[in-house]
Amino acid sequence: MTESGAPAAETRGDAPGQPAISGRDAPAAPVAARRTSLLVTLVLGGLTAVPPLSMDMYLPALPQVTAALHSPAATVQLTLTTCLAGMALGQMIVGPMSDKWGRRRPLLIGMVVYVLATALCAVATNAEVLIAFRLLQGLAGAAGIVIARAVVRDLYDGVAMARFFATLMLISGVAPVVAPLIGGQILRVTDWRGVFVVLTVVGVLLTLLVWRRLDETLPPERRAPGGLGPALRTMRDLLADRVFSGYLLVGAFAFAALFAYISASPFVVQEIYGASPQTFSLLFGLNSVGLVAVGQINGKLLVGRVGLDKVLGVGLVAIALAGAALLLMSSGVFGKAGLVPVAAGLFVLMSAMGLVMPSTNTLALLRTPHAAGSASALLGTSTFLLGAVASPLVGIAGERTAVPMAVVQLSCAVLALVSFLGMCRPWQRKGERTAGERTGL
Repeated sequence: MTESGAPAAETRGDAPGQPAISGRDAPAAPVAARRTSLLVTLVLGGLTAVPPLSMDMYLPALPQVTAALHSPAATVQLTLTTCLAGMALGQMIVGPMSDKWGRRRPLLIGMVVYVLATALCAVATNAEVLIAFRLLQGLAGAAGIVIARAVVRDLYDGVAMARFFATLMLISGVAPVVAPLIGGQILRVTDWRGVFVVLTVVGVLLTLLVWRRLDETLPPERRAPGGLGPALRTMRDLLADRVFSGYLLVGAFAFAALFAYISASPFVVQEIYGASPQTFSLLFGLNSVGLVAVGQINGKLLVGRVGLDKVLGVGLVAIALAGAALLLMSSGVFGKAGLVPVAAGLFVLMSAMGLVMPSTNTLALLRTPHAAGSASALLGTSTFLLGAVASPLVGIAGERTAVPMAVVQLSCAVLALVSFLGMCRPWQRKGERTAGERTGL
């Protein structure tokens, strides 16, 4: 039984090492099964790395793009916003498609289009064209995000699912650590267009890996009936679940706080504090290490011992405190703050995401074993839409102040806490947890 009392999905392992029954080739022996499971884990990790690769490798180049295309910073930041909005809209399309047609076909189509769109970004001649191609890149890249989460729900339940999400964070967390470093080094030998060339190559390799190694995890008998009407009704029913919607909003507001950092930090660190692109990349990588490390502590030590709602609450409080500290520092309450204390506040905010992200995904998907693709689409769309809204707000007062970034981060953290306390209400769901006691959550 899941936390909501619903039966667990039929094809699922009890631990991250247990594979799915392949839609093409069922494993014949335990050794083959272990190899398949490792490959599936690596492929899913690569798919969840698509967003940070698409965003973070490009971040050190933002000031250079602004100068090269003769566009204001606010316009260039729209290249982030439109990519994020594309990923949000694309998930609403791909999620129900994957519930109807299985996971492989929509994923492969999406990855091929992603490769083509990324190559077109490398030859964009002005900011408007780049914005359009980034939108297409986001629409196509959404397939990897939504289907990776749906596959995890196909395979795992309870504690195993929470731990697998933490494992995916370890794998995909390498991407934001190395992506800005790679982006900074690319800028040493070429211009911003080289970043998209490298992303194109990464996309090709990942597409080949998906084609050769990722088997179908949703058998025909478990697929949803087709059509726009059934898909919309499924999403309506999911949103009618107050607790699911609560976790959806918690994750969305937390991600908006994260994306406010992603969007504003190149200008805050490089323009306000005068750091080089390489220094910015190192700081960004350090923050990503904090997120990954806390995520692993969560998955290895806390899951199964501490309730996920408690872990989530602690993470949200930490984000709110970090946002408040950043606002006080950026507004000059403590005098003129240097780069070190501001970087420390950003490190705490990023690290706390390692508690929030796996917990919200697990708690929301535990309630939706019957429609993992649609639920994953709603989770992803809400986070990316709010992230797209947060992106332009951080630059509303220009490039010389970090106050808008801190205001957006603190506001999102408070809204996430309000959603958690007002809609999820974990203290009122003891009966549900008793029904799902064997999950350990």
